[in-house]
Amino acid sequence: MNRALKPATIRKPFARYSHGVEVVAGARLVFCSGQLGVRSDDTVPAAVEAQAELCFENIRAILGEAGLTFSDIVKIDAYVTAREHMKGYMEVRDRYVGDPPPASTLMIVAGFTRPEFLVEIEAIAAAST
Repeated sequence: MNRALKPATIRKPFARYSHGVEVVAGARLVFCSGQLGVRSDDTVPAAVEAQAELCFENIRAILGEAGLTFSDIVKIDAYVTAREHMKGYMEVRDRYVGDPPPASTLMIVAGFTRPEFLVEIEAIAAAST
C-alpha cells in the first residue's frame, strides 16, 4: 500500500495534494505520458476544464490497460498556459484523484505544440504486485 507523506515540520499543501508518497518495494509502476485535452476526432474544447477532463479520461484509459485506477496514482505533473487556468484544472483534478491525494506539481508554461491546448497532465501510478 502506498503511503502519503505529510511532515509536520513543513507548511501544509496549498491545495489537495500530498507532499510525498511512499511506494512499497516491489510495486508495479505505470508512467503516463503527458496527455492533452484533445478528442479522438482531433477536436479540442475551448475551456480548460473540458480539456482537463479529457486528459484525465485518457489517463484512466492508460491505467485501465494496466489494470490500475486513479487510486493508484502517486504523482501528477500538470502544466497550464496561464495562471487563470489553474483553478479550473485543480477543480477537475480534485474530482478524479482519490484519498490520500497524490504528490502533485503544477506549472505555468508558455504553450504547447498547438495554440488551442491549455493543459497537459502526466501521471505515475504504483500498485502492489
